[in-house]
Amino acid sequence: MTVDEIQTCTEFQIFDRKSVKIDTKALAIPIIAMANADGGTIAIGVEDDGTLSGILGYQAHVNELLRVSFDYCVPSVKVTPEYVDVIDSKGQQNKIILLHIPQSMLVHANQADEVFYRVGDKSKKLNFEQRMQLLYAKGEHYYEDAPVLNTGISDINVEIVEDYLRQSRYSKGAGRFLRENGFLLEHSDMDGRTSEVLTGAAVLLFGNNPQRYFQRARVRVIRYDGLEERFGREMNVVKDVIFTGAIKELTDKAISFVSTQIKEHSFLGKDGLFQTVPQYPEFCWKELIVNAICHRDYSILGTDIQVKLFDDHMTVESPGVLPGLVRPNNIREIHFSRNPKIAEYMHAYKFVKEFGEGVDRMYRELEQAGNPEPSFKQVEFMVKATMWQHSSEEYGGGTPSDNQLAQGLPRQVKELLLCLEQINLSKKDMLASGKLSCRSRQTLEQQYLKPAIDLGVISMTIPDNPRHPAQKYGLTPLGREVLKNVQ
Repeated sequence: MTVDEIQTCTEFQIFDRKSVKIDTKALAIPIIAMANADGGTIAIGVEDDGTLSGILGYQAHVNELLRVSFDYCVPSVKVTPEYVDVIDSKGQQNKIILLHIPQSMLVHANQADEVFYRVGDKSKKLNFEQRMQLLYAKGEHYYEDAPVLNTGISDINVEIVEDYLRQSRYSKGAGRFLRENGFLLEHSDMDGRTSEVLTGAAVLLFGNNPQRYFQRARVRVIRYDGLEERFGREMNVVKDVIFTGAIKELTDKAISFVSTQIKEHSFLGKDGLFQTVPQYPEFCWKELIVNAICHRDYSILGTDIQVKLFDDHMTVESPGVLPGLVRPNNIREIHFSRNPKIAEYMHAYKFVKEFGEGVDRMYRELEQAGNPEPSFKQVEFMVKATMWQHSSEEYGGGTPSDNQLAQGLPRQVKELLLCLEQINLSKKDMLASGKLSCRSRQTLEQQYLKPAIDLGVISMTIPDNPRHPAQKYGLTPLGREVLKNVQ
């Protein structure tokens, strides 16, 4: 972090500011809280409002503060201090200390046997039940740091690593970065021979072919025709696409594809004008996908992340249980990274925009857009997150009647409804019918077909393949009702 960022950054899940005058026992609390949650950084010598007071003149107390992680944390926390030169609020040369606290695989307490956990910008004291839940979760969330046998530096895509180093402003080279940050480990086999192997996080983030070692570390997107998943003769899958690759590539491809599948809905507003809104706010559906990729349990090798798109809702299924203290009823307030290295990587690329606050923002944006609250369920070893599209009742004061809808229809859509009144037609047949005021295919597509499809009054006979040579268009049930009121 730059000095300016240290002063102006809002205190949050992984960052806090403390005066050099802070009591040693008081400093132990945020250190313990961060170690138990996602790790973080505490700036010593910076006041809560960002004023640079510095540490010079307090050397004896600074020495005590540097021993807090050993003397007041049980077990001790491995904290790395970094001294930063600054010009303090009095215009004098001074220093501050950045205490870098790693996320720990252990549960830490203070001398009074109190356990704290970082929630937003607060250090929350845990009750007995919460403490036991954290103890249980701590035994599994570090799978990304486990060595992957039979891997080596040759499995790394150096271009991906170097791009990340540029993104995170690390200047020491790819090999040194991988070793210093625990992505490349020494491993001894049964015969005592030592070699370097990659961790799970290294394979998933930087691997040439992550699916060679994690076959189901992929995203599968399925679009269904209708409101529910059906099987056998009634199977209603219209698209089924699987995305693979290293995590950034995987995320980019999945988001790009899903963006083409989010529908838009048009309705008559209070002002009598048509309004068009997407099924779900963009941030919200992206948050569900990114959360699944960040926090899935990669130790579950038999299934992948599935994004299921229905006519009125979407569900993202992610392998694993909710980690740490996170439960469906507190998911807005409690954040815990099962895969902190992957989460930090996603944060660097802005996939994770608000560390620890994305789910709460999703709730707020859904409410503002008129969508129902999302649902989070844990079913055996799968987390299912669902969001529903908005109801037109949230817009314009209620669902417009068929007569209101007909009154507000553009002329071109009215002509198209009358043209399709008796029979389904192809584009060529529509242009040849003499019932439309257009003669070009481009005008037909842009001014007639697109708005009519968006309004839900016509549909394609082969919706999964819009350019199919046998494609035709016909009235929907809504279209037939509206047509009764078209003058």
